[in-house]
Amino acid sequence: MAKLPDRKRGRALSRLAVAAIAAALVGTSASAAVAGAPAPVPAPVKNVDIGKIAQAAPKAGASARARAQAQTPVFGLFGIERSSGFLYQYVLDGRGGLDERTFLTSGWDLLKAASPVDNDGDGASDGMWAWDNAGNLYFNSDTEHRTVGGGWNMYNKVLSPGDIGGAEAYDIIARDPQGVLWTYLGYPNGQVSSRVKIGGGWNAYTQIAGKGDLTGDGRADIVARDSSGVLWLYKGTGDYKAPFAPRVKIGAGWNTYNALVSTGDVDLDGRADLIARGNDGTLWLYKGTGNAAAPFAPRVKIGFGYNIYSWMF
Repeated sequence: MAKLPDRKRGRALSRLAVAAIAAALVGTSASAAVAGAPAPVPAPVKNVDIGKIAQAAPKAGASARARAQAQTPVFGLFGIERSSGFLYQYVLDGRGGLDERTFLTSGWDLLKAASPVDNDGDGASDGMWAWDNAGNLYFNSDTEHRTVGGGWNMYNKVLSPGDIGGAEAYDIIARDPQGVLWTYLGYPNGQVSSRVKIGGGWNAYTQIAGKGDLTGDGRADIVARDSSGVLWLYKGTGDYKAPFAPRVKIGAGWNTYNALVSTGDVDLDGRADLIARGNDGTLWLYKGTGNAAAPFAPRVKIGFGYNIYSWMF
């Protein structure tokens, strides 16, 4: 396989940044031990012309902060092993799938959620939010290691789908137990603004996911699955006071999945994609089309055995 630049292979955070989160959780450096559980198996994928894919992916040129590029991040997939709390990383294989997993660190069973960010708009991860079971929110990169604050257990869902407020850095959305969704604008150093109310009724959804632009307009979007299995698209507006347009129905039958994960552009075509884990542990890729009326192409199997992870991001 042709070697792709780090950005095109879904380069994730350095081990320094990942270990800093683990150290904040357990007060010590991460163990180097690796679990003996069988690793999930990536599915075979059709070989394609890597050069054409690289040409199609967004480039950092004279305007590295171009909105479309900033909203098409290329992140890897992370998984927290259920039996051990170990964190594993999958980088992209350059052919629309995932390479074999790599062990990163331990202690991640103490976390509820995490989300990589691309605050400089080059398409690669340069920091990570992490939310632990005690309600603390952390931000870590190679240069910033901070506890943003406590009290985040007032929410039952926290994620960062991208820059939804129209500024430079990634922002956070959080849902409280009453179903109200809130926005926190993020800063490159990991600090966040005071929260702004988006609206109520979000308890109707059992899954919320997003990482980048699904509709081709250069703004970060999200998808949400309701209890009946219908998936809905919320287009980003770029206005932090009203960051999402009214929902648009994507389709039914999504209850066949126990996890929906957005990691940005998986197949390196310059469009954000969606990963779905079946109830049997099979991993499926829904390639983004850039078309708001039909944002995903038919699913493609990219692996199996992924139920060994308690959660993925």
